[in-house]
Amino acid sequence: MLMVDIIRKKRDGNALSKEEIDFFINGYVKGEIPDYQVSALMMAVFFKGMNDEETHLLTDAMLHSGEVLDLSAISGFKVDKHSTGGVGDKTSLVLTPMVASLGVPVAKMSGRGLGHTGGTIDKLESFKGFSTSITNEQFINNVNTIGIAIMGQTKDLAPADKLLYALRDVTATVDNMSLIASSIMSKKLAAGADGIVLDVKSGSGAFMKTDEDAFELAKKMVSIGKQAGVRTMAVISDMDQPLGRNVGNAMEVTEAIDTLRGKGPEDLKELCLTLGSYMVYFAGKAGSTKEARSLLEDSLSSGKALDKLAQFIEAQGGSGEDVYHPENLPQAKEKTDLTADDDCYVSSIMSEEVGIASLLLGGGRRSKEDVIDLSVGIHLDKKVGDKCQKGETVATLYGNDKKKMEDAFERLRGAYSFSKDPVEAGKLIKGIVE
Repeated sequence: MLMVDIIRKKRDGNALSKEEIDFFINGYVKGEIPDYQVSALMMAVFFKGMNDEETHLLTDAMLHSGEVLDLSAISGFKVDKHSTGGVGDKTSLVLTPMVASLGVPVAKMSGRGLGHTGGTIDKLESFKGFSTSITNEQFINNVNTIGIAIMGQTKDLAPADKLLYALRDVTATVDNMSLIASSIMSKKLAAGADGIVLDVKSGSGAFMKTDEDAFELAKKMVSIGKQAGVRTMAVISDMDQPLGRNVGNAMEVTEAIDTLRGKGPEDLKELCLTLGSYMVYFAGKAGSTKEARSLLEDSLSSGKALDKLAQFIEAQGGSGEDVYHPENLPQAKEKTDLTADDDCYVSSIMSEEVGIASLLLGGGRRSKEDVIDLSVGIHLDKKVGDKCQKGETVATLYGNDKKKMEDAFERLRGAYSFSKDPVEAGKLIKGIVE
C-alpha cells in the first residue's frame, strides 16, 4: 500500500477503507510516513470531507494508536464529561464533586488552557500543592476510595491525535467536522469511561460559532460514542457570553465554590444540573433525569457536594481547608473598573474578547511554555440584558501589572456592546442530542 495512492483517492472524493486509514495512522505514529504526505491528506479531507463510516474508522485508529486505559478495577459505572471549550467554563469544578457525592465514580482526564479558553488543571492548581501528576494506580485508588480523581492526559493516550492536531494547526486544516469529532472522541474513548456526557459550546467564544455547526458536531460525536459501545449524549450550550461572572483561574475556582454553596450564578448552576442529571442517570443512580436533578439539588443544599470537593483536593495534595476558605486562594493586587458611559442595557458580550483580555492580564497562555498568573482575571458585573446606570461598574479587571491591565482594559471595553432599549439574553441550553 502506498501513501500517495491514499492521498489521490481522497483528493478525488472517494471514501477511504479501514485498511487505508489504519495504514496512514500507524505509519505516521511510527515515523514511517512524512509530515508532507499527511499534510496533503489532511487538506484533501478538509476539502472533500469524510462520511460517517470513515469518521468512525479514523476515530478507532487514533484511539488504538496508543494506550487505552483499563478502568475495570474501579467499581461502578464510570461517567466522563467533556466540554469543547469556552470562556469562564468552570463546569468541571462544580459538576464532578456534585456527581461523585451521589456515589457515581468520576475518573476524569483534563487538559491545560491554551489561547483564550481556560484549562481545568490550571484552575485546580490554584489550590497550593494540588497535583494532577499522579500514577494510574493512585488515580484508580482515589476513585475507589473517595469517588473522584482528575489527572492530566498521558502522552501515551491517543498519540496519533497529538501528532495530527499539531500538523493540522499549522496547515489550516483544523476546521473540519470529521477531524474535530475524531480528535475529541479518540481521547475520550481511550480514557476508558462507560458513559460520556458532552458539552458542545456554540457562539462567539466557542470553537463552533453557529448553532448549526454545534449540532452537527454533537451528532457526529454521539454517533461515534454509540458505535464504540459507550453510552453518549451531548448538550449544546451558549457561549455568546462567558459562563458565570468570573473569568480567570483562581477567580473561577472561587465562583465554583460559591456555586457548590448554593450562591453561584444561575447559568453555571443550571448547566451543571443539566449535564449532571445525565451522568447520574447513565450510572443508574436515578430512574430518570428529573429524579437525578432532584438528587443533585439535594447534594448542593446539604453541603455534600462541597465536602466532596474538599476531599478531592486533599487527596491530590492540596488543602481541603481552602475549599471552605477561598480567600486563601491567589489574589491579584490591583483592580480597575469598566464603567457605563450612559444609562443603557448590555446588548452583547464577545466572549472570545473577554478571554483574550484575561490572557493579556497573564491568566492564559500564548504558547504551551508560558507560565500563567493564577490570581488575575475579570469579574463581569453586568451581562447581556442587564441594565446599567451612567457611571455604574460594568466589569472589573484584577491584575498585577499596570501595562498588562491597560491592554486588557481596552480589549474588554471592545468586548461589550450597549443598547438604549431592553435586550433579552439568548437561551443557555440550545438543545440536547441523545
